[in-house]
Amino acid sequence: MTKLYELPSKSPGSVRVVLIGDIVGKPGISIVVKLTPYLRAQGCDIVVANAENAADGTGLMIKQYEQLIRAGVDAITLGDHIYRKREIQSILTTQDNIVKPANFPASAPGKTHCIVKTPTGIPVAILSLLGRVFMRPVDCPFATAERILSELPADVRIRLIDLHAEATSDKQTMGYFLDGKVSAVLGTHTHVSTADEQILPKGTAFQCDVGMTGPYHSILGREIEPVLKTTLSFDPNNFHVASEDLRLAATWVDVDPETGCALAIGRIQWKMDTN
Repeated sequence: MTKLYELPSKSPGSVRVVLIGDIVGKPGISIVVKLTPYLRAQGCDIVVANAENAADGTGLMIKQYEQLIRAGVDAITLGDHIYRKREIQSILTTQDNIVKPANFPASAPGKTHCIVKTPTGIPVAILSLLGRVFMRPVDCPFATAERILSELPADVRIRLIDLHAEATSDKQTMGYFLDGKVSAVLGTHTHVSTADEQILPKGTAFQCDVGMTGPYHSILGREIEPVLKTTLSFDPNNFHVASEDLRLAATWVDVDPETGCALAIGRIQWKMDTN
């Protein structure tokens, strides 16, 4: 394993929360399964993963959900491809560690948020929201966030938002809208890690996108040649998940458990060595 961005020592007295960026296909699942125990050993208290592209690049299957949970992932977020594999609906409605985008219709299968606990029993709320710029029509993510946050128990001070959105402007707007109200607003969906990790003025950690977990010798996780051919000729092709240069991309946030404010934020990118 080559560590392109390393994990520093944890801030004293903090809870370290990690969001793993979009897992793409079996290669992405395999690297998360291999490296999540290492994240745990390095002091990460809560590990959350966005798995909406885990099943051959779109959706999530039950066996993959089970693999991730067995590996040590505490909670799973999804996005616009949430229902591509219909079998996952039973998990969405029965399990308490996986969430739908909260601004989907109330009748859509799944839960709007979940609360997981650190090894020492500190509760952490996980929410997923879908952006509206260049995305499918959904309810207002701003109003939805306010509503759900107001319903959380007062003792749940650590609150992580996975903002699954296309436009950086959409994500930055949400970051400032929720500054001081949540511990972190971290983006997913574009599969490209952004270099804007920061703590906003009122104590909320923010990053436009935490990146992709899967094959990096690819176009957003898909084999390069079919994507090029279709782009240049409009000749339809199957865009299979690529297999080379596997990397895990994530972002860690250290949070003060008393205030819920972020103390530090940083990127993780680990590359699986081929030899």
